[in-house]
Amino acid sequence: MSNTQLEPGLDRPTQILDAALVCFAKRGFHQASMHDISAEAGISVGLIYRYFENKDAVISAMADQHKQKIQKVLEDAREAPSLIESLEILFTAHCCENEPRVTSAFVVDLFAEASRNPRVAELVRDVCESTMNGVTDLIARSPEAKSSHLSPRELAEVIFAVNDGMLMRDVLLPDSTIAADRRARHLDVVRRVWRLLFTETSEPSYA
Repeated sequence: MSNTQLEPGLDRPTQILDAALVCFAKRGFHQASMHDISAEAGISVGLIYRYFENKDAVISAMADQHKQKIQKVLEDAREAPSLIESLEILFTAHCCENEPRVTSAFVVDLFAEASRNPRVAELVRDVCESTMNGVTDLIARSPEAKSSHLSPRELAEVIFAVNDGMLMRDVLLPDSTIAADRRARHLDVVRRVWRLLFTETSEPSYA
């Protein structure tokens, strides 16, 4: 039985969504059933249906929950003293989860499901656009943006492309990889991206 039900003060919807995250990450959206979610959460299927009409409703709630978590990460990033530190927070946020590999696997499967499910695609687009707007605004407010030949939106697009790629690569890491090592990998990448996008270089000289 999952430890989810043992956490004190955990409300039922959150308990169900946490269990669903694990099930979807392990089995995928199509393979995971409401019975799998109930077993992971340690509660009855009937109790789940009291809160969620069906699996699509669970996925919708998870997308909304994910959006709220991202907004919290953006708030933390805005409080950072520099843009590089803001980006480090954004790149490593999922590494602070209890199971970062589960989070990565869920996001990868979410994008795959979006390619064949219009409703999920709509949810993913909403989350991505909201996050993209937040990061674009964060970059636009920074002094570093003025020295880049890319617009804040273009910079955000590049940063998201790299971050999404890192999440995909995360699922290929051995199960034994600890969160600290995952975080170190993401920090190394964001610092390389930083040097590429924001470090001024001199014009090449020709003989």
